[in-house]
Formats: sequence, C-alpha cells, structure tokens
Amino acid sequence: MILSDFEFIDVVKSTPLVSVDLIVKNKNGRILLGFRKNRPAKNCWFVPGGRILKNETVKKAFERILSTELGINFNYKDALLFGVFDHLYDDNCLNVENVNTHYVVLAYTLTLFCETKFVFDGQHAMMKWWDMDALLKAPDVHINTKAYFYQ
Repeated sequence: MILSDFEFIDVVKSTPLVSVDLIVKNKNGRILLGFRKNRPAKNCWFVPGGRILKNETVKKAFERILSTELGINFNYKDALLFGVFDHLYDDNCLNVENVNTHYVVLAYTLTLFCETKFVFDGQHAMMKWWDMDALLKAPDVHINTKAYFYQ
C-alpha cells in the first residue's frame, strides 16, 4: 500500500521513521558522502541512506538503498552494524510547515576494496570521497553524519 502525501505526513507527525544509513569507506579509509537535493538535510553532505519500507526487512532495505542510491551490490553479511542513532530534523521531506522528522537510524559500515563506478539516484547533486579531518571540519557536512565519526 502506497500512502498519499497527506497520509504520510500524518505518520511523520505521529511516529519515528526507521531508516538505514550506509557509512561507505574505501580501502584508503575515505568516506563516501552525497550532497542532498531533498529534505531533510537538503543542501548538506550526508552518508547514503533511506527509510525502511513497510514489510521490508532490514537486509532488503540495505540492498535496495545500495542499489538505488549508488547502483552497487554488497553482501549484507559483510557489512557491520555500527550502531543505532536518533536523527531529529526541524523539517520534513514534504516541506510541510511545523512538522519535524524523527528517524531511528540503523547505521552500517561497509568497505569497498576495489574501484567502484557508482550510478547515483536523483537524491544527490554529487557524491565524493572525504578524508575524516575534512569531513569533520566542513560546515556543510550535516551534524548527523559527523556524529558517526566523533570519538
């Protein structure tokens, strides 16, 4: 069942959304971030990720997000659960006023050991690899992404 925008915003008002974030590293330890074109976190660098859909397992969500956002496949068993995080935003994906968004995020790390050609979706203006120091210092890397790397 697909919810209308009206129905979905009611869900966003009433309950947290569950999502998967992907902390993708290359063999040099650099982190892949995308510059988001949509809300929340619009116009910020962020790790790839997305909501878990109704009746979709975490494994299937992981595979779908990798496929749709990056155009790659990766064995779910080879990813590591990094932790569970709360992400709170003042806005929402539909830009409805006075409705914030709360995500409960399952963050996974995965390392790509070979050069990978990505096929990006429409959510990102661009993607790039970041060194940790630059990522933590950049004002346009979202605080929820930086939180994954604070010790």
